[in-house]
Amino acid sequence: MPVAAASPSLAGIGLRHPHYARVVQEQPAVGFVEVHSENFYADGGAALAVLDAAREHYPVSLHGVGLALGSAVGVDAWHLDRLERLVHRIEPVRVSDHACFARAPVRAGGPVLHASDLLPIVHNAASLAILTDNVGRVQDRLRRPLLIENLSAYLAFHDNTLAEAEFLTLLCQRSGCGLLLDVNNLMVNALNERTPDPLLSGIAFIDALPPGIVGEIHLAGYCDTADIVIDDHGSAVRPDVWALYEHALQRFGAVPTLIEWDTDVPPLEVLLSEAQQATDRLARRNR
Repeated sequence: MPVAAASPSLAGIGLRHPHYARVVQEQPAVGFVEVHSENFYADGGAALAVLDAAREHYPVSLHGVGLALGSAVGVDAWHLDRLERLVHRIEPVRVSDHACFARAPVRAGGPVLHASDLLPIVHNAASLAILTDNVGRVQDRLRRPLLIENLSAYLAFHDNTLAEAEFLTLLCQRSGCGLLLDVNNLMVNALNERTPDPLLSGIAFIDALPPGIVGEIHLAGYCDTADIVIDDHGSAVRPDVWALYEHALQRFGAVPTLIEWDTDVPPLEVLLSEAQQATDRLARRNR
């Protein structure tokens, strides 16, 4: 399959079902499209045909939600087989997943269950070793580096011994992976922790990361219920997230950027308008 040329100055969008036909037919000016890998593991069908068609015009970023790389029981062999096959077929510009766990045995020696969620991991040496080993196994199989995303989390462990930014930096240094920096997640976590100044908290996180570590940035909207802030990807990017994004661009340069919108998916024009706002900020960094 011919590999579409990347447009690093243009932000990307998530390719979601309501927009399949229009994106393929109209080919709007975006830098890349992103899909959730697991939605394309079938042997054939309409969805995979659409992805093949989109791949003729755009670079594709494969973003996974099921590798569960922080799981002590390791990576599921079937999942890794399917991902390897999809990577070979699509030749994505990037492959990513999350710093989380989801797989664990029901009891010692019992069957392993998948929680179907992105569960937070402890930020300590033991957890880092597990995550590093699993990332290395996947990278060896795919023969390419992964990008690992920082998580939005609604609980924290008392036995953390490493700050999250330090934990992720060590992961990248030891495994050779890169970081997918989700700016929205930084803001969600700071708000849920009742940080006095969430923006300064996010800036401090970004400043704790070494230059060159970030391979992609995600932007999204969050839902503030007053009791808890939910990373629902169901609305426009908020002003505080835009402000944090601009700081990330100052520190890391014009990194490929994605607009995530997964629930209450709007008309394509709304999504493209959000992408254009990111593109405008990327352009200012390129001047």
